[in-house]
Amino acid sequence: MLDFSMDYFSLKGQTALVTGGNSGLGQAFSLALAKAGANLFIPSLSDDDGTTRALIEQEGVSMEFMKVDITEEGAPKRVIEACQKAYGSVDIVVNSAGMNNVAAFEDFGREKWDPMINVNLTAAFEVSHEAAKTMVPQRSGKIINICSMFSFHGGQGSPAYAATKHGLAGLTKAYCDELAQYNIQVNGIAPGYYATDLTETTRNDPDKNEKVVGHIPANRWGETEDLMGTTVFLASKASDYVNGHILAVDGGYLVR
Repeated sequence: MLDFSMDYFSLKGQTALVTGGNSGLGQAFSLALAKAGANLFIPSLSDDDGTTRALIEQEGVSMEFMKVDITEEGAPKRVIEACQKAYGSVDIVVNSAGMNNVAAFEDFGREKWDPMINVNLTAAFEVSHEAAKTMVPQRSGKIINICSMFSFHGGQGSPAYAATKHGLAGLTKAYCDELAQYNIQVNGIAPGYYATDLTETTRNDPDKNEKVVGHIPANRWGETEDLMGTTVFLASKASDYVNGHILAVDGGYLVR
């Protein structure tokens, strides 16, 4: 008990890999880990315009970027190998890359289903699988899967999104069961409703906005900063006995 200190939250000297970590909520995850002292390796399909690098290097750590489609055959293996070559280890993995196609159920066929399964679920599995091969020998590692409120609920307009996010929750628990014996912690973060570019239309519609906020006990949309402390906690020594858990960061949405 007396050994505990704020150093338990430090990530100095560690390497964090964040898929899709240069845009959206992924950028917030990357910056949070950088602020805690980790170097960042970011594989993404989206070009990096330098904004994320500037934010990260401002924290006194380094960033490596790899433009890649992680759904391509063999890509997750190449990503892990590139991270190891750049930094010598893979200590933290955040499976953040994702997509969401929306359509009426009668129009939601395989052409919309398959890409989402590939990005949201299969790629997360493959990245975790390849990362685990390096974490097991070092007897340490953190894998954080970005889940959703739709890991718990159905999802009108996008059955694939709900299915993949339920699947990620299941993968989190399955990989905890597999890897905890090697001192590897596998957890999920389930963001609630956040004020991002993707939700701007909803927030600007008074009726839709009231419907969302009225379901949140905190009585407000989440801000990206609300996710950053959770990310650091699950990536750090402070969470070494937290495993197989899906942590909702939702302002209480799930209780109402």
